[in-house]
Amino acid sequence: MNKISIVIPVFNEVNSIEKQLSHLKNCVLHKDAIEIIAVDGGSTDGSQEKIIRYPNVTLIQSKKGRAIQMNLGAKAATGNILYFLHCDSLPPLHFDRIIADTVQNGNQAGCFRMKFDYKHPVLLISQWFTRFNHISCRGGDQSLFITKELFEEIKGFDEKFIIYEDNEIISRLYSKKRFIVIPDYIITSARRYHQNGIWRLQYHFSIIHLKHRLGHSTENMLQYYRKNIL
Repeated sequence: MNKISIVIPVFNEVNSIEKQLSHLKNCVLHKDAIEIIAVDGGSTDGSQEKIIRYPNVTLIQSKKGRAIQMNLGAKAATGNILYFLHCDSLPPLHFDRIIADTVQNGNQAGCFRMKFDYKHPVLLISQWFTRFNHISCRGGDQSLFITKELFEEIKGFDEKFIIYEDNEIISRLYSKKRFIVIPDYIITSARRYHQNGIWRLQYHFSIIHLKHRLGHSTENMLQYYRKNIL
């Protein structure tokens, strides 16, 4: 039987993590076939206190950085399937069965389609494209499942990427032609669009995607991100 290790990188997510853990508890089909690993990067807002209220969740302390945190969570995982999930994204009902069945059918890595929790023309267009199985339509908010065997084969997340780590690992999976998009929807928060302005944030994300395609350094991308995005 497949076992899914859900790895959640956390940093100051007190307003999101409890909602997510409660959601996971209620929408999992086979509770005995999953484990939840929250990897905290030094939160100071009470996130850790929220997490330890859930006895079925393993809390790991880590240096800050999603790639570092997710690699550490993967190392601690005991499942044969890894499922990387952002704190503000809520997977569909019985997502564990959906992922396990997808892997059983020979697919070693993939994600869900995505919808935002807020309706705006820019976001509606953006989420519509997530149905297509193309690298340009991918992002970390869609979550990522991958067999532990394949994750170890590609040597996990590249820890040089302080941002864009999800897209980077997915691009390597696409280069191997080993990626599928499941036609069920994960719901993700539009909070960062509200914080930064929807048009403004979409523009800056597009620039970062372009910088990566043009071969700009990780340092250059990070500097742009820190300068322009809250």
